[in-house]
Amino acid sequence: MKTIDDFDFSGKKALIRVDFNVPLNSKFEVTDTNRIEAAKPTVLKVLEDGGSAVLMSHLGRPDGKVVPEMSLKHIMDAVSDIIGVQVKFAEDCSGPKAKKAVDQLEDGEVLLLENLRFHAEEEQGDSEFAKSLSQLGDIYVNDAFGTAHRAHASTTIVANYFPGQKCFGYLMAKEIEAIDKVMRTGEKPVTAILGGAKVSSKITIIENILGKVDHLIIGGGMTYTFVKAQGGRVGSSICEDDKMPLALEILDTAKKKGVKVHLPVDVLAADDFNNEAKTRVVAVDAIPEGWQGLDAGPKTLENFEKVIQASRTILWNGPVGVFEMDNFSKGTIAVGHMIEDVTKEGAFSLVGGGDSVAAVKQFGFEDKVSYVSTGGGAMLESLEGRVLPGIAAIMKD
Repeated sequence: MKTIDDFDFSGKKALIRVDFNVPLNSKFEVTDTNRIEAAKPTVLKVLEDGGSAVLMSHLGRPDGKVVPEMSLKHIMDAVSDIIGVQVKFAEDCSGPKAKKAVDQLEDGEVLLLENLRFHAEEEQGDSEFAKSLSQLGDIYVNDAFGTAHRAHASTTIVANYFPGQKCFGYLMAKEIEAIDKVMRTGEKPVTAILGGAKVSSKITIIENILGKVDHLIIGGGMTYTFVKAQGGRVGSSICEDDKMPLALEILDTAKKKGVKVHLPVDVLAADDFNNEAKTRVVAVDAIPEGWQGLDAGPKTLENFEKVIQASRTILWNGPVGVFEMDNFSKGTIAVGHMIEDVTKEGAFSLVGGGDSVAAVKQFGFEDKVSYVSTGGGAMLESLEGRVLPGIAAIMKD
């Protein structure tokens, strides 16, 4: 795996695919700078070597049209502040304007290209468009894990024009290493905590990780499909009846592979889906009609804690309750603390996938776990065992 550390950028222009698809407020100010900060070490390595950086990214979904509200010029100040260099801007990402801006770029300088998705060819993975992008740098660096699962011109096809001159940036390398630790090289016991609402959205992940983990903790809305499939009463809890045979199949496969599956034994149930609903703790397989499980119960959390405390490698994908409502966030917060404690003792913990990342950020666990993945879809596809096009493109020469 070639990383940015394998290259000397002195006198070179690095064409870096970053993921600056950041949220903007009504004044076009960046409201969350995490993705820009994540790219900073890669950009600084190029500048410190004595090279220059040409940054390309998309922003929003302009669908191949020029949409002024989605121009990357809105984020120039934020990028300049974070990187510590006054960033220059090119009014286009390919063609004469981009080429002229790149030609004028001097060592130590940073250029931000206009939104890639103003060109329909970007999402189409067009070879000619990728070729025009390739003319803007000497070495191609992919540091956009969040888009690595897309075979777009700037994330995958452009790499074909850089034989021997392409690599992963620091962020991409970290993401690949983190997933590799969970799926292949991690210290045992390895535990996966899968939450979220539906079994259907996690099927491929479960199937792929069953041969790689020692323990599988299931929480959140998925719980009730497994419980009902085994004859339990789940009241009005979310349940995918058509996935019950699959749930039993998963339990059977896990048993055959020697994977211990840990399901909730009790839940905090509510008589309505809202924060002010009446609540009570009930057995997971005896939820009264009209009531629904919305968070993990105390006995369940005790059981989960024993498993997590004994783990050396942990993957957390999905909350164990409806954490967006304060009264049903306690289980997810408790799991966060459990993972924090075991991480302090030297375990490796990876958090990935939309809702669990949101929960970790909301409750302040971001710096208390080993790694929080920046790529929702890309992370999930990696866990499903798929080879991401953006990664494969760098690996082949």
